[in-house]
Amino acid sequence: MTTTYDCTIDDERARGLEHAQRAISEKKCVVLPTDTVYGIGADAFSPHAVTMLLVSKGRSRTMPPPVLIPRINALDGLATEVSADARKLAEAFWPGGLTLILHAQPSLDWDLGETKGTVALRMPADEVALELLTLTGPLAVSSANRTGHAPAQTAAAAREQLADSVEVYLEGGQRPVEGEAGVPSTIVDATGPILRVVRNGAVSLDQLRGHVPGVLGLGEIPMAEEEAGQSSAAGVQDDGGAAPEASGSSAVTGPATESATPAGNQQP
Repeated sequence: MTTTYDCTIDDERARGLEHAQRAISEKKCVVLPTDTVYGIGADAFSPHAVTMLLVSKGRSRTMPPPVLIPRINALDGLATEVSADARKLAEAFWPGGLTLILHAQPSLDWDLGETKGTVALRMPADEVALELLTLTGPLAVSSANRTGHAPAQTAAAAREQLADSVEVYLEGGQRPVEGEAGVPSTIVDATGPILRVVRNGAVSLDQLRGHVPGVLGLGEIPMAEEEAGQSSAAGVQDDGGAAPEASGSSAVTGPATESATPAGNQQP
């Protein structure tokens, strides 16, 4: 039975969190507030639960959900080959509006969709979300809306779209809080030697570069690649023949790029 709990009231918040924890253990979906927008969450380690989440949204496996975590030290349990630069960003902006795409730990038994070996991780700056995550462990969480519709900014708005596909709705009021813009998290691909922004969001490029100066903005390419491309173009003009192949390589692999969330489908 679908139930909404007002988490602005202490007693209801406690009951809601208990019910949500039980629902997650039963492989059902819950709606929870985050610091960006409301999210629909499910057990990240249950393929059935993740499938139910995707079905609830009307989304295919080609758009896997990110995973929310309760603390920074969960990073190494879920991801591998985490670079020093990626750690700097996590330490600077978690909890907060930054999602990091990383190589998933291959030993973990999970199936988030067609991630091609990557996982998108974030620690939200929201008390209710962090309390739930502490009780349940990592959750696969996507924005609480049907695909193609606006992300919900209250649990009531989420319920209008998701209805009985969700067991528990945790109502925490407007998200983001009144007076703040409803901006999704910034997504940074950290699977290669150079970090790249693949979706602009709550954390600006200038803020990122304040901690890791070499972060590339959306659509930017490394200088070495740009110079290689210019040399190739010059070769065509000078010789009239085929230009040599550029020697620079993209820091973002195909799998990592495809695992990023398109800007039109907001994630918490």
